[in-house]
Amino acid sequence: MKPSNIREVIEERFGDMPILFADGFDDAIIGVDVNTFRVCYDVLKCIEILMERDGMDDMDATDYFYYNVSSAYVGEYTPIWVETDY
Repeated sequence: MKPSNIREVIEERFGDMPILFADGFDDAIIGVDVNTFRVCYDVLKCIEILMERDGMDDMDATDYFYYNVSSAYVGEYTPIWVETDY
């Protein structure tokens, strides 16, 4: 499964659920929590997307991500942000 198609796969598989996606971060999707039906994103990949797409340096992208992206609560199906860089 290619990362560019993962959103479509999730929408098809969980079409009856009110799945929420973080716009612009499809390439950072790592899966779906099947207990809560929340999309899971790789934090490091999200930060890399901000650096590449928006031309931010690593500090600015990290600050932006934690302040503006991961802290946003959009209801019961707010995405899950997963730290994978261990």
